[in-house]
Amino acid sequence: MDALVITVDRGRYGCVREEAPPDSPVITAMRARELGRKSVVVGDRVALVGDVTGAPGALARIVRIGERTSVLRRTADDDDTTPEGRLERVVVANADQLVIVSALSDPPPRTGFIDRCLVAAYDADIEPLLCLTKADLAGPEEILGYYAELDLPYVAIHPGSDLTELRKRLAGNISVMVGHSGVGKSTLVNRLVPDALRAVGVVSAVGKGRHTSTSAVALRLPAVGKSRKDPGWIIDTPGIRSFGLAHVSAESLLHGFPDLVEGTLEDQPNCGHTAADVGCRLDAWVAEGKADPRRLESYRRLLASRAGDTDPRESEREAERADEADRRESDYEAERANEADRRESESAGEAESMGGEAEEDSAIG
Repeated sequence: MDALVITVDRGRYGCVREEAPPDSPVITAMRARELGRKSVVVGDRVALVGDVTGAPGALARIVRIGERTSVLRRTADDDDTTPEGRLERVVVANADQLVIVSALSDPPPRTGFIDRCLVAAYDADIEPLLCLTKADLAGPEEILGYYAELDLPYVAIHPGSDLTELRKRLAGNISVMVGHSGVGKSTLVNRLVPDALRAVGVVSAVGKGRHTSTSAVALRLPAVGKSRKDPGWIIDTPGIRSFGLAHVSAESLLHGFPDLVEGTLEDQPNCGHTAADVGCRLDAWVAEGKADPRRLESYRRLLASRAGDTDPRESEREAERADEADRRESDYEAERANEADRRESESAGEAESMGGEAEEDSAIG
């Protein structure tokens, strides 16, 4: 039987038939020995044998992994001379789209992270989609201006959005969702798939239901109305706070900045395009107004990071910023919840007041 891997947990793989009804049981499987060291990741299409009923305690075997149409990779570090940089991880397989979730405010957009995601997406031949949250707090003009030359597809949403435009872009695709802590990604996933149970963590469909917050999970999007169109799948990737790019070649890194590529066509042979390369054509390209200077700065930062020319304390600052973002998201969601409760209380009070006036009028009559 052919199936899609939707969870991976300690050697056990949760699988479902893509054409099966949404309420079909998850089939727990293990990898057959004949597969050797070949990894199985979320998004893989596999062949199962054995007990495929999905009943409690049942265990199937994965005997074949289908050819992957795309592979999204990352490393823990940018420098391939370090142990972390050499440790390449496959995030997901067979994705069509990378949804980069970024808040427009609180926290403000982090273009460095977005640029990394774009490089990873282009390297994997996956279409990027920028999803801008908290549009009630700020407009998208500044961030869109930064990416103006890329014609990057985007959607802007706020707590009251009906998500129609986003659902249209997700329909028929397997979309990977990535985003820093604090941008509202978990809230968005829960709105897209109300049964996802990911407000704090995901209850694993594999094993004994332990809570995890770092494993990828594929979620089938619910059908909208009477439409027969495939609503698609989203793959949530909690715990990914950075995209190391040690696995990406220097050439692929440049193609992650398509607005700069043309500026290198007349460059000197063997130019490294760094700030230290005297006469690099990119400096003139930016000076002529053909690209945003911030884009060149970002590109060169990634080049420097690949060369190991980074501040070792930056990872500590990154973790501190992520923790602060977590706190802000909690405060933001709590504020929204309190506002909703306050409105509900006011509505209830008005209804009670109107009811009392009606009783008084009745008594007078």
